[in-house]
Amino acid sequence: MAKRNLSNESLESSRTQSKMEVPTKWPKLTGRAFYESIGSPKYILAPMVDQSEFAWRLLTRSFLPFSQRSSLLAYTPMFHARLFQETKTFRDHHFQPSRTGLPSLAASKSSSASGDGEDGQQALPNEPPYLDGHPTHDRPLIVQFCSNSPQEFLFAATHVSPYCDAVDLNLGCPQGIARKGHYGSFLQESPDLIHSLISTLAENLHVPVTAKMRVLDTREDTLKYAKMLLEAGASWIAVHGRRREQKGHETGLADWHIIRYLRDELPPETVIFANGNILGYEDLDRCLEVTGADGVMSAEGNLCDPGIFAGPEGREEGRKGGEYWVGSDGRKGGWRIDAVLRRYLDIIYTHVLEQTPPSRPPLFVPGKAENAEPSPAQPAASETPATTASKSTLNTDNNSTTTTTTTQDEEEPPPAKKPKPNPPKTQTKTKARTKTTSPNLLAIRPHLFHLLRPLISTHTHIRDRLARSYAGDMQSYEEILRMIEDITREDLVAYAANPNPEPFEESNNTAPAPAKQEGKETNDKAEEVVVDGGEEEEEESSASTIKKYKRPVWICQPYVRPLPKEAFERGSLSLGKKARRKMEAEREEQEGKADEEGRGRESGGSGSGGRREERDERDGVPAPEVAKEAMVCG
Repeated sequence: MAKRNLSNESLESSRTQSKMEVPTKWPKLTGRAFYESIGSPKYILAPMVDQSEFAWRLLTRSFLPFSQRSSLLAYTPMFHARLFQETKTFRDHHFQPSRTGLPSLAASKSSSASGDGEDGQQALPNEPPYLDGHPTHDRPLIVQFCSNSPQEFLFAATHVSPYCDAVDLNLGCPQGIARKGHYGSFLQESPDLIHSLISTLAENLHVPVTAKMRVLDTREDTLKYAKMLLEAGASWIAVHGRRREQKGHETGLADWHIIRYLRDELPPETVIFANGNILGYEDLDRCLEVTGADGVMSAEGNLCDPGIFAGPEGREEGRKGGEYWVGSDGRKGGWRIDAVLRRYLDIIYTHVLEQTPPSRPPLFVPGKAENAEPSPAQPAASETPATTASKSTLNTDNNSTTTTTTTQDEEEPPPAKKPKPNPPKTQTKTKARTKTTSPNLLAIRPHLFHLLRPLISTHTHIRDRLARSYAGDMQSYEEILRMIEDITREDLVAYAANPNPEPFEESNNTAPAPAKQEGKETNDKAEEVVVDGGEEEEEESSASTIKKYKRPVWICQPYVRPLPKEAFERGSLSLGKKARRKMEAEREEQEGKADEEGRGRESGGSGSGGRREERDERDGVPAPEVAKEAMVCG
């Protein structure tokens, strides 16, 4: 792996190239003063491509008490600055502060010159706010871009600056498309370009510029990298504690200690956000304590549980209405998926479609008379999943090849004719679908696959129904909601009759835990995964983390990725030729050292014998060099 170094010569060159002839003319707060001006938010909804759109941001804030909702800082999805510059259609489709779209720069400058703007800022269009950057529902807000051109970055940032509190530069995207487009984390080898990108905005934009980065190969390089970003003009840095190579099955654990190193080495007035390893609410404050960061981000943890930022006050409020469930032991709890989906769909109806949400029966809570029986609009809870799925398919898809499941009292219909080849193509042409470009409608189905992951692994009829839905298909989403409510109702009634958490322990959102060794005593405290990236733990597996976060399938819960070593042993992860050669060389070196130690000890010694036994058990399975703990990227 090539080591990423930041030379003083390249930094000095970038400072010279990025200086603009026009000096900064807008008075603005930067750094910690800016951070304090927006309320010093401690919790941050991270930027996610096509997944942190307005409706999801509003849903995440809705779980906080009303007085605390503005204390949650949120990022938009990552936008591509070049596409933002090239086409007005792209801008209007992806960022919607008003119903007529973003105003042109010429109009904004003209309005600002006429005195309509305040303190030299661009004036807002003379119409009511719509979605993104709404002053009541969607602030504080950071708009994030990826870019490799200072001019394109400034053009895009200038368009959105009237509707946000700051603009962020993405320096963390590790995907192959970022490598191909030369942006995100693949700018790490171009410090002069990064410096120019940030300094251009710092000197020419009336709102601050920030940066989100990943750690480099060493602490020293990471510190030098962070200093460069701050010297270029970044008001704060958000640090993802994983390297660029840590993605997919090789995600592993984020290193909180390197973020702590930055906190200790950078000036105390530096604002730092930590990102990574956030699975549940309790991880938020633990991360702040270990890293010393000012704020903590959640990404994938939020996708699995949008109520992850809700503290005791918010959860108690949800418990009163039955939205937040707590088990009989009083310890394990979580937000009910049917309640979360109700909130989400209501936000879509109210704010995006600007319609009145449909009337639904009250959320089922055991013991309440008003919802003791299923609603007539819902399928009976006693129906099997297959029956419900068949009826839903027949009623919505008009599929001539779909058969209906019959009860014992119904007559058996005549056998259906053999379907013609490839019938879905013909049906797609006849079924009228309204295409949408709204990012809030396009994101619904991906969000539901994240949210329903533990449930659809066992209730496959819901997965199939969701797979047949399309963007803006609100009728299908309402049907899916009713299916989930039926399942939740049945399980809650069964749980009330027999409050034993064991039947709900087998949640299939994670890989099965490895069997315990016979005769080996275990305890939860010893097996618990060290979230702060500690150097030692008892078990090299994700089993304890899976056990800790396991809930009923109708409760929001994080997806716990298997360790890279576990993924490799199961065949989910394969090593390339270079990695295999490296593993073989390391293994031969370790075996040589062990043989030398064995020859220097008496027969029966504990040192080399134990190592040899461990080595023999792994023969034929080269273990990649990875972090021991298994945590999901937050």
